[in-house]
This record gives sequence, C-alpha cells and structure tokens, in this order.
Amino acid sequence: MKVIVTVKRVIDYNVKVRVKADGSDVDLNNVKMAMNPFCEIAVEEAIRLKESGVATEVIAVSVGPKACQEQLRTALALGADRAIQVESDEQLESLNVAKLLAKVIEQEQPGVVILGKQAIDTDNNQTGQMLSALTGMAQGTFASKIDIQGDKALVTREVDGGLQTIELAMPIIATTDLRLNEPRYASLPNIMKAKRKPLEVKTAEELGVSIKAHTKLLSVGAPAERKAGIKVADVAELVDKLKNEAKVI
Repeated sequence: MKVIVTVKRVIDYNVKVRVKADGSDVDLNNVKMAMNPFCEIAVEEAIRLKESGVATEVIAVSVGPKACQEQLRTALALGADRAIQVESDEQLESLNVAKLLAKVIEQEQPGVVILGKQAIDTDNNQTGQMLSALTGMAQGTFASKIDIQGDKALVTREVDGGLQTIELAMPIIATTDLRLNEPRYASLPNIMKAKRKPLEVKTAEELGVSIKAHTKLLSVGAPAERKAGIKVADVAELVDKLKNEAKVI
C-alpha cells in the first residue's frame, strides 16, 4: 500500500514574521524557511506506517516553487521513499492545492493520504477537507491516532468535547493534530542518502489543472502593539479603571 504525505514550505516557527513596508505581503527576504510543523507530524506518521509493515512506500508531495525541494529532501531524509514536486510560483489557494493533489492521487492510487491539519502561515485548515470532497475518499480530520485494520481505518479525532473515534473505509485522507506523534530528527547519513532518492517535478499544465484565483490579498498588517501595564494603589482604583477606562464592568 502506498502512502502519500504532503509537505509545505513555510517560515520557520521560531522566526518573528515581518510585514513589508507597503503592507502588501509578508517579507520573506533572508528569512529562514522550514517544513510546516503539522507536516512534520504527517511525515512521521507515514514513516511509522511503513515501519509497522502497513505501508510499502511513502511518497512525499509538495506544491510550490523550486525552493520547496529543500523540504522534500528533508522528508526523504526522514524516511520517505520518493518525492513529487508540483512546481508553481503563484500564490496558491487551498482549492488550487487540493485540485493538484487530487491529480497526483489519481495517478499514484495511494491507500492513505496524510496532511497536516493546517499550515502555520495561512492557517486555513481547508486543503484536507477539500481534497476529500474532490477525490471521494473518506476523511479523518484532526487525528490523534490512526489505526489501519485491513480495509478499515480507525481514526481518533481531537474534538471540542474530547476524543471521537470513527471507522473509515479505505482509502482514506487524514489530517494530523499535535498529539498524533513526536517527529524524529534526520540523521546525517540519511540526509546524504536523501540526495540520491528520486524527486519528480510536475507542473499544473501536465496535471491538467487550471490555476484560478478566487480571492485577492488586499493588505497585510502587523498585530497592534500591546500597551504597557500600570500599577494601581488599591482595589477601589482598580475597579474605577475597569469601569471607566477599560469599560469591562
């Protein structure tokens, strides 16, 4: 059984994001980029499925510019067998990405597709659900446990009220939550081996997908600066400020 795992290139989560002076977008000049943290969890889960004998091949897929091959090589170093990049220099919406991934799934016919539940840049949490709708595959979102049992899969989901376990007919699409696993680090020998693993580059035209924008970015702004706190002499002054200045009581 094949497992497809998706990988997105994002600003490293340790980096403080800067906005361009004209407010047109986020400034990416000289910024450290990395694999989306939820995608790291997805890669780890795909590799564990292979190590347990459930999967026979792990394919890492990324949609984006040529630079995202760096993150694909990281996935290969972590244990993926081969990689596919769908090259595009455009700002892609979730629906466009889902359409491109659906074509890759159509070609590869995997038993399981694992995505991070959301990316830390756009924070949309849409691609996995859209991909399920386009492919007709069963979906288990916000997964904290995935158990493959023959032609069925038990997925434990993180929901507002706690945990929910659902049974899905294979093939499935799963999106990962934080508690699914703890991602491993790539060893130096595996990083060197990853350079020799196959990485195929496709385009939207080759996949027969027309990229169409449905939204337009108008402006980007940094969060408002937090005001400094103040000290009050007594409870009476505190109540007065909460009532007359903050107007919360």
